[in-house]
Amino acid sequence: MEKAAFKKTLVNVLGVVYYHSKTSDGGDLYLTRFAEPYPGHFEIENWYERSWFNAHKTRLIGTSSVFRVPTKNVDGRSLDLVVKNCRVGEDVPIDTHTLQEFCDAEFNSPWEEFSLVMELRENLYGPKEMKMDTQLPLAIYVPPDKMQAWQSGRSRSRINRIRAKHPGIDLDILKQYKLIYQWIKGSNIKEAFEHIDINNDEMVHHLTTLNARAHSDLNRKGYLVADMKPEHVIIGEPDVRQIEELGRSAGNNAYKQQVALIYSLIAEGRYSLIDYELLLRTPEHEEEVKSHRRLSYLDDQRHRFDPAPLPAHLSQTEIFGVPYIYGHAESTGGLLWVVGRAPHLFDYFLPERWRKTPSLKLSQTKEVFYTITKDNIHLVWETSRVGEMPSGEEEGAREPRVRQYGINSPFEEFAIAHMLNRLGIPTVYVRAIYMTGSKKIEASTDRRKYESHKNLPDPEGNPVLREEYNYITIRGYYNGPDQWVAEHGDASLYTPVDLSRAVYKGIIDERQCALFLDEIKAKLGNSGFDGSLLKANDLLLAIDSAGKIMNNIHGEPEVIICNFELIWKVPDNDKAT
Repeated sequence: MEKAAFKKTLVNVLGVVYYHSKTSDGGDLYLTRFAEPYPGHFEIENWYERSWFNAHKTRLIGTSSVFRVPTKNVDGRSLDLVVKNCRVGEDVPIDTHTLQEFCDAEFNSPWEEFSLVMELRENLYGPKEMKMDTQLPLAIYVPPDKMQAWQSGRSRSRINRIRAKHPGIDLDILKQYKLIYQWIKGSNIKEAFEHIDINNDEMVHHLTTLNARAHSDLNRKGYLVADMKPEHVIIGEPDVRQIEELGRSAGNNAYKQQVALIYSLIAEGRYSLIDYELLLRTPEHEEEVKSHRRLSYLDDQRHRFDPAPLPAHLSQTEIFGVPYIYGHAESTGGLLWVVGRAPHLFDYFLPERWRKTPSLKLSQTKEVFYTITKDNIHLVWETSRVGEMPSGEEEGAREPRVRQYGINSPFEEFAIAHMLNRLGIPTVYVRAIYMTGSKKIEASTDRRKYESHKNLPDPEGNPVLREEYNYITIRGYYNGPDQWVAEHGDASLYTPVDLSRAVYKGIIDERQCALFLDEIKAKLGNSGFDGSLLKANDLLLAIDSAGKIMNNIHGEPEVIICNFELIWKVPDNDKAT
């Protein structure tokens, strides 16, 4: 049988390379390197076609929807698959003891789960001679349709919390993700004890002991599972047969030998672990990974404008003079532009790295949040107001300049920050622009920016600014110049304080505040920009641990601009007026 054509592109999500293709039903399929040799087996009609799936599936024991299903015969071979629905966003139904120990447990996203399993398989942490065996992660399938909230089984309060916390990016949780693993031939240790003639109390004791041993092994490798169960520990088929044979041949002492054999198998690491939706790193391992990624991130930021080889799943582009690395945020269906030419920076700004981490709202009037990402990076993200025209009591509603120029697009904001830094007017570091995968609900009231940007294409030929989507700008939480931050530990970094708060905290007085604001507006005007609408909370001072203000090379306080949506490059004819 000739292999079916399988058009694919390479994508990289959280360090895992996938072969991505559209399926015949309009969905998305992501194959890992383990599945890449068998593309035909993963075409929808060969495993998920309704009549085939319903006729051949076997539901597996557990609290989630998990099925074993064979593929159709392709090229003389059928594959045994384990297909499970990802439960990201759902409440975690674990027992009281586990809940107390892991009160913040959350189901992994499909990308996080596969990334952690791949990491565990690569044996990079913990004793090298000790290797944890897992199921092979084969593919992620995303059906084309979105569920209604009531269909998803996900917590409405959790959905509402995410919606309130992250406006414009929550609808991806209504997507269904199916994770596909290889079936392991064998039995879990609970099933293995069904072949042993012992009473229930003894069996529970042994299962508890063996489960703890397997969890201890996982811990030594730098990982843990929030709901580790004996059902997650799999003994291979040949060893299961040996346990059964002992029961038939060892007479009265059979059960002792069978139990001893199981203990020996676990002690020797001759088992596999399954079920990774609550897999996470131990705190020590997590800190080490965060520290390493943060150092790598800071180093990459220092060299972000240096040319670097580009992987196939990313593209280079330039918008208004700012270079970007462009690619897809596969977990949400969104798009991402990361400032610079360093492809290694792309993963740090994927929404799954920052959108669910604890955040602090920085403004009473706008959607601006400070967060520390999963990679221990301090970021500020803001929902862009492009396409809006302030009205009523909103900021800027009565300002003629806002009506004349409009609120800047994210790409204009980043271009202005880029130009100002080159002119020696300090700004916070602009890092990335994220276009949400979900469409926005509100219609735009000011379409001028969409019109002015319509001839600016992304690398796929679409306009970079699309009216039907929300945009989020991501900037650095200013704690010093990039070069300086990369050379100093967290304890010695600066803390940003806007001018309004600096007055409130007694760092500066009202006169100094007004002076700094006027000086920045004058510098902008002399450089061809209108910054007349800047306010005190749009400017930052950097404060060290002793409460001293960071100075510039002239020995004066460094004042840093942190808001660019109402700064405009003034046309020459406007300057005359």
